[in-house]
Amino acid sequence: MAEVVLQHLAKVYPNGVHAVRDLNLTVADGELVVLLGPSGCGKTTTLRLIAGLEEPSAGTITIGGQVVNAVPPRRRNVAMVFQKSTLYPHLSVRRNIAFGLRLRQHTHPLARLGLRLFRPGRYSQARDQEKEIAERVEGTARLLGLQDVLQRRPSQLSGGQQQRVALGRAIARQPEVFLLDEPLSQLDGRLRAELRHELHLLQRRIRKTMVYVTHDQAEAMTLADRLVVMDRGLIQQVDRPQAMYERPCNWFVASFLGWPGMNFIDGRLIQHGGEILLEASGLKLPLPAAGANGWAAHLGKRVTCGIRPEDIQPCRPGKTALAMKCVLVEPLGAERLFTFEREGLRVVARLSQRTGIENQQTVEVCFPMEHAHWFDRESGLALNQGRPAG
Repeated sequence: MAEVVLQHLAKVYPNGVHAVRDLNLTVADGELVVLLGPSGCGKTTTLRLIAGLEEPSAGTITIGGQVVNAVPPRRRNVAMVFQKSTLYPHLSVRRNIAFGLRLRQHTHPLARLGLRLFRPGRYSQARDQEKEIAERVEGTARLLGLQDVLQRRPSQLSGGQQQRVALGRAIARQPEVFLLDEPLSQLDGRLRAELRHELHLLQRRIRKTMVYVTHDQAEAMTLADRLVVMDRGLIQQVDRPQAMYERPCNWFVASFLGWPGMNFIDGRLIQHGGEILLEASGLKLPLPAAGANGWAAHLGKRVTCGIRPEDIQPCRPGKTALAMKCVLVEPLGAERLFTFEREGLRVVARLSQRTGIENQQTVEVCFPMEHAHWFDRESGLALNQGRPAG
């Protein structure tokens, strides 16, 4: 059982910076949870608190049913994979993967520095230990596709292979929890996508508890069983990736998920001729009649309407549409990004490259208000989408 429970966790540095604020999160046994957020939001600090590399200012950390606040890192049975591969350059791949195992099971020169290591047993025991280490290294190498490079040194490997070795060193230890701090961020786009796919398959095979930190939403959406979005040390929302994408609980989460980012239109809800309208930038966009009753309490309020680029389409009959000028076309291969403008209103649409819309062309653009997300302008909280964090 390797459940990780964080209760009212906080970290305040001596200079007064609140890196983590009253964080509550449970990571189930065998679950892959991704911490997502901008730089400085507290996600790496949270990972380091779990690993024992930082001491919490408040709260408790429980791993496998044991409170580990006072337990040193080496006894928490967690393995951490860092942003850089941090391999030993003078050791082969085989010896790099085996390093943690040898450190635990054999007398080592580092013992002179005061590290507590296992004492060597009789010759037969040592031989059995060596056999077990060899089997673990071979098994890990097969799992990660490293069988052909076991004799090489890190300088002879590609960036992707080096990161596999770093991951293999953690897997060979067979820890209860894996902590991964942006392990793919140093790789180029294509290699990052390949390793992300392999890592996802690997987690499905070994079914270990993993906490993964990233600022890349593509990694977060594809890898996570559950996604945790953080900002300024606070958890904003916890949910399954697709559910969070479809039901963001506030403006920040809605703006952070999705590429290109969600289009936001600031305005006010008004009633005219029996219809509820969004009045914005001198324009009036009618809301669906089906939800009219729910908007009565928000009439007159300043709101923000969010519409994702994939929901904006050329005009279809019966849809809310505006004549807008295309001011920019950005090819993406099978798709294109179109930037439309009208009277100070600017939106981006993601459409098929076969759409046929040209730069500087004026077209009717549909705003499917039934798919819109609504947020209170003052608090940023969702009016009709999402749910509170936790």
